[in-house]
Amino acid sequence: KNSWTGVPIAVANMDTTGTFEMAKALSEHKILVCIHKHYSVEQWTEFGNNNKEVLPYVAVSAGTSSADLETVAEVLKAVPEIPMICLDVANGYSEYFVHVVEKVR
Repeated sequence: KNSWTGVPIAVANMDTTGTFEMAKALSEHKILVCIHKHYSVEQWTEFGNNNKEVLPYVAVSAGTSSADLETVAEVLKAVPEIPMICLDVANGYSEYFVHVVEKVR
């Protein structure tokens, strides 16, 4: 079981804010960054190998599609030190989202 302490400030997983560069800069302040979902597994692997000290402050992001969830699984296999997953949906109250959360857990 993982635990985390700190002030829960998290940068959104938007293309312009949820970047590896932002994660490197904000990890110095222990601020979380939800990395956007458009990085490849190869890019994640390179980032993870070269930025171990940043990994406690990042989340890999996905929508609810099977392709997104497969990519998250591949990223977590390649960089198992990533402690969090960000599920980004427009309607978090939907029954489908609840099923996706169950699947991810």
